[in-house]
Amino acid sequence: MSETGKYHLPAGTSADGPYDVRVTPESAGWGYSGLRILTLRPGETHALSTGDSEFLVLPLTGSCTVTTDGSTFELAGRTGVFASVTDFAYLPRESAAVIGSAAGGRFALPSARTGRGGLPARYGRKEDVPVELRGAGACSRQVNNYCLPGTFDAEQLLVCEVLTPGGNWSSYPPHKHDEARPGEESELEEIYYFEVCGDGNGFGYQRVYGTAERPIDVLAEVRSGDTVLIPHGWHGPSIAAPGYDLYYLNVMAGPGQDRAWLICDDPAHGWVRATWDTQDVDDRLPFGENR
Repeated sequence: MSETGKYHLPAGTSADGPYDVRVTPESAGWGYSGLRILTLRPGETHALSTGDSEFLVLPLTGSCTVTTDGSTFELAGRTGVFASVTDFAYLPRESAAVIGSAAGGRFALPSARTGRGGLPARYGRKEDVPVELRGAGACSRQVNNYCLPGTFDAEQLLVCEVLTPGGNWSSYPPHKHDEARPGEESELEEIYYFEVCGDGNGFGYQRVYGTAERPIDVLAEVRSGDTVLIPHGWHGPSIAAPGYDLYYLNVMAGPGQDRAWLICDDPAHGWVRATWDTQDVDDRLPFGENR
């Protein structure tokens, strides 16, 4: 299989059972990161066993109820990923949960394999999700920091979403996090899951490239429901075509015990960050209710 075929999973190619997308450490050929996208019809429920992984239940569209270990979390959700941030639920490893939706919806279930335990199931309020406007000019984007160090406790799991106005570049300058270098870089596998605003014709592009020692070469057109896997290497840009706002959910996990998100820029392009000081943030940001 080609590099693009292996690491770019178009909508439907990674579906499994009740899931529109199902990426596991086994299917990805790595050790930690996972993602499932679950669609529930009105009144439908789904039983989830977390096994050796911790999970978030993160509404993409619609609301749901999450019941686990005698607790029930009512997730108000949202009308869509460009409308607002959402509340969410955390599920620890070796737990069982039932997810139900009275009106139906679509729900992301990012996960990370972990050998540790001890954190309880709990509710994450949308009001506590830090919304960051990153970059400037044509590199302006919005980052919703759900489950990162300092925003929400987890064992290994790192989760955020990025919203990029049409015509802009995000995940730029290209960066990587595939080596454990204390204080400088974390070793993290990453999943990008995409949605594109519009009438179904929208698209974007994702670039991933490696080093001489660890080659990888992906330039993929991405549409709603597509997934790109990043086992290593430089990744970026994520390009939103003009007229089509681009959303992606990032799921990261790795072997490090300190749960750090440390990146290094490609030295050929890192200078771009300095140009943001003289540019304004795109006035289309933030999106939706975050304005």
